[in-house]
Amino acid sequence: MESLRIRPHAADDQGCVLDVTPRSAGWEYVGFRVHRLSAGQCLEAHTDDREHCLVLLSGRATVASGEQRWDNIGERMSVFERVPPHAVYLPDGVGYRVEALTDLELAVCSAPGHGGHPARLIAPGQIRRSTRGEGSNVRHVHDILPETEPADSLLVVEVYTPAGNWSSYPPHKHDVDDLPRESRLEETYYHRIDPPQGYAVHRVYTDDRSLDETMAVENGDCVLVPRGYHPVGAAHGYQLYYLNVMAGPRRVWKFHNDPDHEWMLGQ
Repeated sequence: MESLRIRPHAADDQGCVLDVTPRSAGWEYVGFRVHRLSAGQCLEAHTDDREHCLVLLSGRATVASGEQRWDNIGERMSVFERVPPHAVYLPDGVGYRVEALTDLELAVCSAPGHGGHPARLIAPGQIRRSTRGEGSNVRHVHDILPETEPADSLLVVEVYTPAGNWSSYPPHKHDVDDLPRESRLEETYYHRIDPPQGYAVHRVYTDDRSLDETMAVENGDCVLVPRGYHPVGAAHGYQLYYLNVMAGPRRVWKFHNDPDHEWMLGQ
């Protein structure tokens, strides 16, 4: 892979504008797609051997899988309304259909599944909201599918970083399977920016700098984090939203801060 930054492309016949697979990313677990559907357009697919979390980023839809159906879900028309989304968890081995009732931006998050959990709606009222950090490190978090909720592999969270603030900061990593100290998790960041002509800065680096890439990310870009620390900074004047998808050999989020920057936590 030439870059960790993946740009959106023209929509295909099912509205897909961004598609990250384990093969394309060169890793084992995380898959991520974004579909932009017009009102009345449908997406039909199968989860195959992967569990899915469908996140309605914006717009309303009806989602069906097998005998289950969730009609007219979705409240926010923009991610920057900063209310939690509707989402649907689907196990591996099932078909599903999404009908857009308005213009719809849909994230399809996936990871290996083992059939251990039934399909279910994740309503906004079930999603825990929290604020992390202080000063210019403040960010606001919606835990869509945290490790405390049932799933086989997936962890899904969305984060709002105010203009001028830093996020995923101090820099931290989760690339070593060494529980309880650290877990190994691949991760994608799907970035949205308000106003949309803005940008954010995203760095991914390792202790030995064998990986060290700093990117100016724009609205709709996805960044891959196969390993290493991965801080993000929102440019002055531009709010930053990102959706994180994580998965690895064990479904636990334990991170390790960069020791060069951990001093600031003691202030």
